[in-house]
Amino acid sequence: MDRPAFLRLTPSSQVRSGSGTYRITHEIDLDSVLAVDIATGEPKRLHVHEIEAVVPETSGDGDASATEAAPGKACGDYTDAQWSEAQRRYGFIKPLIDHSLPSKEQIAEVAKRAGVSVSTIYRWRSLFSHSEHVSSLVPGQDGRPVGTRLISPEQEEIIRASIEDRFLQTQKFKPSDVVVLVIDRCKAAGLKPPAAGTVRDRIAELHPALVLRRRGERAKARDTYEPIRGSFPGADTPLAVVQIDHTLLDVIAVEETTRKAMGRPWLTLAIDVYSRMVVGLYLSMERPNANAVGLCLTMAMLPKDAYLRRLDVPGSWPVWGRMAKLLCDNAKEFRGKMLSRACREWGIDPEFRPVKLPHYGGHIERLMGTVANEIRTLDGATFSNPKERGSYDSEGQASQTLEEIERHLVDFFVTGYHERFHHGIDGSPKQRWRLGIQGDGSKPGTGLPDLITDTQKLRLDFTPAEERTIQEYGVALDHVQYYDEVLRRWINARDPDQPKLARKFLFRRDPRDISRIWFFDPEIQRYYPIPYRNVSRPAVSLWEIRAAKAELIRDGRSKIDERTLMEGALRRRSLAEDAREKTKTARREHHRATRLAARTNGDAPMEPAVTPRPAPARSTSLDDIFAEPPPVFTIRPNTNVR
Repeated sequence: MDRPAFLRLTPSSQVRSGSGTYRITHEIDLDSVLAVDIATGEPKRLHVHEIEAVVPETSGDGDASATEAAPGKACGDYTDAQWSEAQRRYGFIKPLIDHSLPSKEQIAEVAKRAGVSVSTIYRWRSLFSHSEHVSSLVPGQDGRPVGTRLISPEQEEIIRASIEDRFLQTQKFKPSDVVVLVIDRCKAAGLKPPAAGTVRDRIAELHPALVLRRRGERAKARDTYEPIRGSFPGADTPLAVVQIDHTLLDVIAVEETTRKAMGRPWLTLAIDVYSRMVVGLYLSMERPNANAVGLCLTMAMLPKDAYLRRLDVPGSWPVWGRMAKLLCDNAKEFRGKMLSRACREWGIDPEFRPVKLPHYGGHIERLMGTVANEIRTLDGATFSNPKERGSYDSEGQASQTLEEIERHLVDFFVTGYHERFHHGIDGSPKQRWRLGIQGDGSKPGTGLPDLITDTQKLRLDFTPAEERTIQEYGVALDHVQYYDEVLRRWINARDPDQPKLARKFLFRRDPRDISRIWFFDPEIQRYYPIPYRNVSRPAVSLWEIRAAKAELIRDGRSKIDERTLMEGALRRRSLAEDAREKTKTARREHHRATRLAARTNGDAPMEPAVTPRPAPARSTSLDDIFAEPPPVFTIRPNTNVR
């Protein structure tokens, strides 16, 4: 079972920071909290990017590092039938999740509609509440995580009824009074009373607005918790609605070494509709695809402190967390199975822009226009049309590399766009974000967004997957062979449901560096990195391999194998090195190869991209490969963080 996906940065939450364990007491600002050291009682300010979830120590022979190195199952690894059943179950319990304290009648009604017992509905709701992943409802799972406990439905019903009868009343009884009532009722029913902490936990789960209303303070509940309305349907709070789209920038990028023109780069951008804050971006010379969308969304959901330091951009970008709704256009890269399933897994509702209603995505369109105006200040700008460009020699004047364009854009967003007054929101995006998070004297804020604890799973869910059989040599993808001892026991394995067929296994890889892939062991339920079978092979991208294959086919070569493909990829690199002084296409290929080599040699990339490395040991963490910003957690007073 997956660990909880999010860390809520609320008062009383326990977290880790460095070697210490802390309990959050207060929110300080948009990217830090005040916490006390549990061991010493000393208060300390913790920045969000320094906070980690408290991970329980393993028992027995468990190895924490091995667990970290072997991430669990990604949402795309389930069969269509398993995923459909999980979504069906989620559809039944979703109304119950939206209510902190569903009534017995509501539970019974859902059980009747689902055709299952009341206890099954309790179990489904509990499973989802722990991980907040739809995949927790996949049939055949192992149940609750090790270390969690489950009281009976009868005990749960007594707690629910006792809270209803004693706590949610105008007399305003204390939680201790509810505990006493639960104990008395359990003894009368011949049941073992639950722990007092369990009862208090159920009370703590109640929404404050519900408590105020039921305890006779409707006006206060309305004034305090009525949401701030935005002008876009549903965009009432930060991250309620995020729009995403691509644009071909009106500027020529140059190759790093020769400073010769390569062409115009593609930018993928995501914007929070409520505040107009830019939440994520991805810049590349490749045409937009599902991988670019996934990388942009992953960046959007994670903190950006390390990313800003890598780019050497001043200022802060205090935006992270899961968006509730993702608004996309109808391009095919947004409609892929991998992206759709990953969004659902992380509780994101993908919604496609209505046909013939371009204004429905107006916020991202306006942002793209703002970016276009800013880009025109750079050397090598192409402008929007030949008439506007006039006699300006865009290629001849181009001087910015892809990384320098990215740095310029991020600096513009952080120090300019986010601080600039916007008439539509009557303030700057950063002010609006602060208002939505922290509130003001008359309206409450949502609190700091939840930090994503399982960043490895996040990255895997948005990474392309393949199914392959395992042979004596290991496994082959696009003629490239991979092997590790972890594959040995699965060589020539048969399908358990159809013994006449070879069993297929799931493998994931980043197209930008295929020097290793990730194998999901179906028995251990973990991923392991698998290097090239021939570890002397160079790190290459999938595009280089496929370009080499296309060239071999054009040349009429009948034999295409790993050796000829690698030779072809290296030959193309050599030709690109010689020709990059002459052609933009060759310079793009050289740019791609040199960036891959830089990442393989340990140089940090300037873009939020996967960081390829040489063949890994099995203990290597996904964080070594996916060099993204640090994990994101939600920070509220009393939340425990690391």
